[in-house]
Amino acid sequence: MWDLQKLFLRHAREIDRFLRRRGHSPETAADLTQDTFLRVMTAAARRDGGNPRAYLHRVARNLSIDLRRRECRMEHVSLPEEEIHAIADPSPSPETAAYDRERLRIVESAIAELPERTRRAFQLHRLGGRTLSEVAGELGLSTSRTWVLIRKAYLHLRARLAEAGDDPA
Repeated sequence: MWDLQKLFLRHAREIDRFLRRRGHSPETAADLTQDTFLRVMTAAARRDGGNPRAYLHRVARNLSIDLRRRECRMEHVSLPEEEIHAIADPSPSPETAAYDRERLRIVESAIAELPERTRRAFQLHRLGGRTLSEVAGELGLSTSRTWVLIRKAYLHLRARLAEAGDDPA
């Protein structure tokens, strides 16, 4: 049985250089190198002897050829950058959406923890779009006291986000 960790440490750079010499960009060569070791790791055959170095090179070569064939079948079109942005999907990635949902959950929880008057001042100002004077008038407070309440709310939200490992700056 081959020790893949030792094989990777011993041959990864060599495979990467081999793929670069075949004309691949550094990024593509790195991806193909990882794919080579992934393919060897998941392959059932040839892991109990033989020449692992030669096998790695053969797998890398085959992956390189497969990639070139796929690239030849794809039609390449040159577009100006503004047209590329027009067709790009503006929706967030699944990771971004999950991250944003978690932040929203933290913020909602933090708002619920605020004292009633502080929460109301924050909601009227930040979520309701009211000015400080409008919020102060509605709550029967001075503008400076209203600002202190809203500032406390912001500091509380930032602290909760920081506790969750988020950098709200």
